[in-house]
Amino acid sequence: MAINKCALVLEGGGLRGAYTAGALTWFIDNNIEFDYSYGISTGAIYLCNYLMKSKENLLYFSTDGIADKRYMYLPAILRSGKIVDYDYLFNHIMEEENHYDLSPLKDCKSNAYYGLYDLQLGKTVYYPIQEININLLKASTTLPILGKIVKENGRELFDGGITDMIPIEKAIEDGCNKFVVIATKPQTYRRKPSKKFIVNLMRRTYSKYPKLYQDYEIRHINYEKQINLIKSLCDKKQAIYCCPSKESKVTRLNGSKEELKNLFDMGYQDMEDRKQELLSIIND
Repeated sequence: MAINKCALVLEGGGLRGAYTAGALTWFIDNNIEFDYSYGISTGAIYLCNYLMKSKENLLYFSTDGIADKRYMYLPAILRSGKIVDYDYLFNHIMEEENHYDLSPLKDCKSNAYYGLYDLQLGKTVYYPIQEININLLKASTTLPILGKIVKENGRELFDGGITDMIPIEKAIEDGCNKFVVIATKPQTYRRKPSKKFIVNLMRRTYSKYPKLYQDYEIRHINYEKQINLIKSLCDKKQAIYCCPSKESKVTRLNGSKEELKNLFDMGYQDMEDRKQELLSIIND
């Protein structure tokens, strides 16, 4: 008989990750841990905080830090020439102002991973959370066009969400057979094909990396594949698919502090409402 391995699978979603932060706070409050865990994009940020049992950072970064307008739009364009100044967010807001410390994760005993899109390899690669640093965490959330390529030890990196918006396939590949998926978009959400002008802009901007813009062009296909896979696992009673139970005005880059706190609270309450269902699959 196969031994059950339960995986926590976290979608990205920018500011929508406030929902994930609320859900993970509920897990901490209920002393829930997983055999394996996977984070993509902002899901990687909140995975780090969850593993460090930092409810304070889960709340702060989801309602204040990541929503700080100083690293977006006009201030970002004036400083970096990009719509999002990820350097300012991670190196100034997170590190300098808030003294964000990832060092406790070096001794983390969890099987936890975060995804990065490697430009040279032309694919998303997963790394143990024990190897993370602030620059790699920055890379895990940096999207093409919006931000600059992140470099680390000769690698050129972007957000793993370019291909793996919900890292369910990696969890299956690692032998997991039970899954708790925290998504940041409603079940009715359908990803539209990438806009042609964005794809063309990527072709010109990243002409050295054809696999990058090719992967970006089919994001909607990969996303649908991942969603359908999750739904099939739910049908087999192998997965729980958790996503916002109510509409929210929060988008990837926009949301007031009040809206973000409401989304955080929704994530917490949705987990409480599904407590017995969650405990059943986690403890099975």
